[in-house]
Amino acid sequence: MSQTEKEILGGAAGLAGAIAIESGTQLGEIEIKARGYWEQVWIRLRRDKIAIAGGVTIILLLLAGFAGAPIAQAILGHSPNDIYSFSAVNQTTLLPVGPWTWIQDTLHGATPNSKTLFILGSDSSLGRDEFLRLLYGAQVSFEVALLSTFGAVSLGVLLGAIAGYYRGWVDTIVSRVTEITMAFPALLFIIALASTVGPRLNDITFGFLAKGVFTLFVIFSVFGWFYPARIVRAVVLSLREKEFVEAARMTGAGDWRIIRSHILPHLIAPIIVYSTLAVATFILGEAGLSFLGVGIPLPTASWGNLLASAPDYYTLQPWLMVWPGLAVLVTTLSFNLLGDGLRDAFDPRSAH
Repeated sequence: MSQTEKEILGGAAGLAGAIAIESGTQLGEIEIKARGYWEQVWIRLRRDKIAIAGGVTIILLLLAGFAGAPIAQAILGHSPNDIYSFSAVNQTTLLPVGPWTWIQDTLHGATPNSKTLFILGSDSSLGRDEFLRLLYGAQVSFEVALLSTFGAVSLGVLLGAIAGYYRGWVDTIVSRVTEITMAFPALLFIIALASTVGPRLNDITFGFLAKGVFTLFVIFSVFGWFYPARIVRAVVLSLREKEFVEAARMTGAGDWRIIRSHILPHLIAPIIVYSTLAVATFILGEAGLSFLGVGIPLPTASWGNLLASAPDYYTLQPWLMVWPGLAVLVTTLSFNLLGDGLRDAFDPRSAH
């Protein structure tokens, strides 16, 4: 192609012609690949370095809790519930030993002089390993938070979708139940539950859960569904009037098929964003209830239990409050940062 022909083509075809000239292709041969919805979400998310850092931190915490805890137990040679009340407690001051202390292993030692390492010291006057209890406490916190988020979001999405789609008396009933749940004194109910049927519920583990996890899962699911229900109801009220829903009705699709195939896919973004924020809320809830003594029962390790025993030594052994407190802070902050990043990625207009 001569220079004159290039100028004529570039002037007549505008931007497309200029691109064709620069790339050495003929006009009409340029292939433009459209990006899918999820690809665009990922591109926007990975630009948010803070949200990515939060996601990486969450992955590391999950690995530390579920994979690192049993590995650390095998390496150190003792469990988080082993009591070294004599060797892991200063017999003069009766204070727990400090970080990176080698103590005499009176429980698992092959010889009388066998020693074992307490990386973060002992947790209290009972002389249990603070480091292992912190790792196993991560397991418990994540089990409670993830299961409770699944239960609360599933129940909330179901009730919210039904209320928003059917409206009328169905919406009225769901809305009144939502308001009652919001106004119910949940803490008093939890205290009463812990003192009555709590011990029996705590024994339900299904063979893989820690004691007390199922109880908190039920409580958080029952008292945590109303917020996602209100979010989903508002979105469904808007979606049910859209043209694609009317078109589905005209083709003879039933209500449940419309909800399942046409409405629920549009709820994925708000559900994912809310779920990440709900996990952080339930982690704080578990820590708070365990701190009050109505959450995870001892001797099961949890971050709330570790914080509950720490104030007894806060002036002389302040790190007993630092480790579990820092774990709760980093975890909740990571989930909140990831949730904010996901919200902006799904709806870039919300960032402006």
